[in-house]
Order: sequence, then C-alpha cells, then structure tokens
Amino acid sequence: MSTLILLRPWWLATLPLLAVLALWLLRREPAAGGWQRVMPPAMLAAMRTLGHLGGEDGRRGLVALTTAGLVGLGLCGPAVPRADAPLLAGSGAILIAIDMSPSVARGPAIADAQAAAAGVLGAAGGRPVGLVLYAGEAYEVAAPTADPATLESQIAVLGTDTMPGGGSRPAAALALARQMLQGSVDADLVLISDGGGVDDAARVETERLAGEGIRLSVLTLAGAAGGKTDIRALETLGSAAAPARSPDAVFRRLSRGGTLERDPALTALQFRDLGPFLAALGIIPLLSLFRRRA
Repeated sequence: MSTLILLRPWWLATLPLLAVLALWLLRREPAAGGWQRVMPPAMLAAMRTLGHLGGEDGRRGLVALTTAGLVGLGLCGPAVPRADAPLLAGSGAILIAIDMSPSVARGPAIADAQAAAAGVLGAAGGRPVGLVLYAGEAYEVAAPTADPATLESQIAVLGTDTMPGGGSRPAAALALARQMLQGSVDADLVLISDGGGVDDAARVETERLAGEGIRLSVLTLAGAAGGKTDIRALETLGSAAAPARSPDAVFRRLSRGGTLERDPALTALQFRDLGPFLAALGIIPLLSLFRRRA
C-alpha cells in the first residue's frame, strides 16, 4: 500500500455531482405533500406506516447515492503495485556507443565501460543490440542483432589498440547511431563515455535523436586517464544518466520500453486494481432497502 495510484482518475469528476445531490436530498422537505405541517406527529407516522404518505424517499435516495459514490470510487481504479508484475520489454533496437578515446582506453575506465556494455546486453531482454565505437571518428562494429551474445567477445577484447586514431568526438558517434536507428520504432541509444569532446555539435545531434523518437541514455565513466572525466558535460546532453558502476536506473529504462509504458492497458498490468472490490461494497447499503417491513 506504499504507492497508491488511480488508473482512471477522470471518474473522480462524478463525486462532486453526487455530493451536490446528497446535499439537496438532506435539505428538501419530507415527501408528505405538506401534511407534516398540519397533521399531528402520531397521525403522520401512522399514515406513513400504512403507506399513504411517503417518508423514506430521502433515506432511499441517500442510500442510492452512497452506492453510486462507492461505484464511482471503484471506477477511479485505485491500485497498488503488483509484486508479480510481468516485465514489459521494448521491441525496438538498442545501440551501444562506447567511448574509446585515449582517456578511456588507456586508463581503468575501460574496464567499467566493458562491464557497463555487458550489463546492457543483459538488460536488453531479447531486444536486438548493436555496437558503435568512437574516438576521433565513429565506427559501426555491429548492426543491431537479436543474438547479442555475438557482441560479448567483441566487447571483451576492447583495449588501447582497438581504435586506429586518437581524439574524442561523441557527436560523430551520435550521428552514426542516428543513421543506424533511422526508422526504428522504440529505439534506445546508450552512450558510455567520460564526457570528453562533448560540444555544441553533440548537443545538436542529441536534439536530432529526440526528434526521431530515439531515447538517449548515458553511462558515465570515472577514473579516466589524465583525470579528464567530465560528468557535467554529459549531463548537458539532457538525457537520462547514471554512473557506469551504478547503472540500474538506465537498465530499468531499457527493460521497460517507452512505447509500452505509454500504453494504458499495459501500464495497468503493473498494478493490482482494487476498484472492483471497492465497487462491490456498494451492495452493502443497498441491502438495507430490501429489509422486510413489520
């Protein structure tokens, strides 16, 4: 019960209307045709008992409104997270872009980059995964494949001699990734970098990725050679970011495709709807209307 949400909150609009009707029922005169002003109370009670005068219309109305209120609350869909919720994975491709500039390749950050990339493969959940490496230029290592195990060996052998040149141009990697993912629905790009070389061109490419519906996540590397780690530069890309050594936030994003999260029907699978149980409580007040009269 720590997190309670409403799956269908627009049904709350019915509750103020029911409250107004209940207030009107409470304030109106009893349905006795005005006889209550001239008839002795004992005679009025006897006439009502005989059924010649109304007297329970207000009470019946309040009971009906109470039932309607409980049904309305049930239709709002109060729900709590399900412990056994199914894991909804996206269907689009995932592309990993690894920074292989000298500041990464020649320092301890390369081990974190390899571990983070291997973690992305594990979090893909069956989605096709591709690989891009970049330094001064960007290179397509593997197009997205449904068998990411083929990338494990390529990631494992990354080292100082992998890239033919130096420099660091993440803008080139982002541009290449955009070309590779063009036309792909529900796609993700994971940039693993120490932040070197992030400039206006990289920020422009980030905006182009967003314009084409490609989600960009960043895993930041610490301990780059020469102390050149620039985490703040990566944060200016305006994307979801997490340390490469604590990548859970990014992995959760990959495991739950954005398109699926926006689908109300699939979102509802993540929660237990308590609405039917709340609406069923409306039967209890109704039972009082069926009691036997003496």
